[in-house]
Amino acid sequence: LSNRFLSKSHVLQVICAIVFLIAYTIYSASSIKACGTLFNTVIGIDQTYTMYVAAFIIIGYTFLGGFSAVCWTDFYQGLMILGSLLIAPIFAVSLINPQAVAGIPPDYWNPVAKTSDIISGFGWGLGYFGMPHIIIRFMSLKSQKEMKKSAVIAISWTALICFFATMVGVVGRMYLGMDENINQNSLVFIAMVRSIFPALMSGILLSGVLAASMSTASSQLLASASAFASDVYKPVIRKYQSGDKEMLWAGRIVVLVISFVALLIADSPRAGSIMELVANAWGVFGAAFGSAIMLSLFWRGFTFQGAVACIIVGAVVDIGWYLTMAASTGIYEIIPGFFASLIAGVIVSLLSGGPSKDVAELYDKANNYVE
Repeated sequence: LSNRFLSKSHVLQVICAIVFLIAYTIYSASSIKACGTLFNTVIGIDQTYTMYVAAFIIIGYTFLGGFSAVCWTDFYQGLMILGSLLIAPIFAVSLINPQAVAGIPPDYWNPVAKTSDIISGFGWGLGYFGMPHIIIRFMSLKSQKEMKKSAVIAISWTALICFFATMVGVVGRMYLGMDENINQNSLVFIAMVRSIFPALMSGILLSGVLAASMSTASSQLLASASAFASDVYKPVIRKYQSGDKEMLWAGRIVVLVISFVALLIADSPRAGSIMELVANAWGVFGAAFGSAIMLSLFWRGFTFQGAVACIIVGAVVDIGWYLTMAASTGIYEIIPGFFASLIAGVIVSLLSGGPSKDVAELYDKANNYVE
């Protein structure tokens, strides 16, 4: 974003890094908790112990390989996730007990029975625009000429994962019935796989849960470490006097700190479910960065001051809504946060007089190149 506005100010970088550290700590806690839940549910190992082991493994390969290691492990883990999500609902459909389906309340299938759930469901889509650990993958492009092809691959992958994840939820509800313990503890996939497949096959498919948790956590740790080292430590704390090795260790220390705090959150009885932790982090990211990224890409008149307003207003409204209004309204906090951020960015950009000539020329050059 700083490059987008040709800015020498570090304000935007510091604000983004602060949001990164807060949201990624919560997000990493959800991934670590998923690892603990998996092993505790399947083979009865103490949840706290398995969370520490999972964190140690994730930190290890993030340290050793950095961005390259995370990209390659994500690729193979992603294939495992897709295979697991594809196979489980197909087999479950053929084994559905009609009595379990009959026990589901009729209004469950009514698409407009609870409007707040529908609105909140669509609200999750707003988060994709502002997820740093998703956007950062485009750093691996060999050249800008590959942007369109990479965008097609990314969008296709997202569509596949969202579709099959939805099928797991819908088919799992029909197969398992209205078991609220399974629902509240995010155990639908685990329970469905364990009841359908023999031990060996079940273990292979359940490793998809582990793959999802580990790939997400490593991406988050890498992005947060990069944000702190590149956007805060080097330009603000060290005034560009740090070398590559010092930057590397600054990032590694951040990874360790975030992992430790995330472990404490995941192990806390007040942390909530895996889904609740994901929703909290996803909401902050989507509200803070979603509109800023969209306006940066598609509005020539967007300014540096508007981007700062987008991020601050989005994060504050998202957190404020979650603390005061989410429970009573049932509306996911990312929705008011995203649109408040969007409005703030537009208003502040207009009041600040629009972009400078150099920034406008850079925007035109970038768009002409893509075309």
